[in-house]
Amino acid sequence: VQLVESGGGLVQAGGSLRLSCAASGSILSISAMGWYRQAPGKQRELVATITSGGSTNFADSVKGRFTISRDNTKRTVLLQMNSLKPEDTAIYYCNAYVRSLDGLGYRDYWGQGTQVTVSS
Repeated sequence: VQLVESGGGLVQAGGSLRLSCAASGSILSISAMGWYRQAPGKQRELVATITSGGSTNFADSVKGRFTISRDNTKRTVLLQMNSLKPEDTAIYYCNAYVRSLDGLGYRDYWGQGTQVTVSS
């Protein structure tokens, strides 16, 4: 199972970015998908998650600014980030809770991360 992210970059405060993540490989089903981030010197934290049924959860710090969506057929998850702030600067990681074809049950998988930098 592979998760490939795209869409990071450098943006000024107040700007927008969209992150995309596509899951591929020996996948039987995907439960939750989401985004986490890790800033320098800090622990990785949840940004937003979405279930296969479309229920969402957001960190308080991004509520009202970020939205998350997914396409179950394409196995993709998008994070639309608006009104970005310098404190949103971090490496953003895609996460998926996947049941693969190996029969071992659901496991967490992670993307390689994509850098988001917001300048003031």
